[in-house]
Amino acid sequence: MAQVAYIRVSSVDQNTARQLDGLQFDKVFTDKVSGATTDRPQLQAMLGYVREGDTINVHSIDRLARSLADLLGMVESLTAKGIAVRFHKEQLHFTGEASPMQKLMLSMMGSFAEFERSMIKERQAEGIAGAKARGVYKGRTKTIDDDSIRAEVTAGLSFRKTAEKLGVSLSTVQRAMRPA
Repeated sequence: MAQVAYIRVSSVDQNTARQLDGLQFDKVFTDKVSGATTDRPQLQAMLGYVREGDTINVHSIDRLARSLADLLGMVESLTAKGIAVRFHKEQLHFTGEASPMQKLMLSMMGSFAEFERSMIKERQAEGIAGAKARGVYKGRTKTIDDDSIRAEVTAGLSFRKTAEKLGVSLSTVQRAMRPA
């Protein structure tokens, strides 16, 4: 019956101190990455660590997931395994015997987290568009040119093998291979 904490901030330079401050836990998992997906190293480690009877403590709903589908799926999966989930800020505790009101609150709060994430993305896109219009934003510098990518694929390497060899993503290779 372990008390486990999951703490997440969006970037390495952010401080985790305010989350679950002053509380004691048997094990703490901390991610310093975006909550846009569930593909986070410490989240996955925590999910592999917890067992029936454990309680996962999270500062707030948006620290666990920014997607309503991810949030609902994770809480449902955990509680089905006998693992409780407690959100301290919202004062919600899920044990698998959640009341309809708790489910409604989780859905509403999760919707707000998802909405906030989409607003952040929208503001970011507007900021980049404005910076590009002013000539301030040029985008990230390419680490490898498209001709080098095309040469590897033309020589017979698959898109995936080319990406591995050149140290770029698969989507970078796919983009380079699109007809101009």
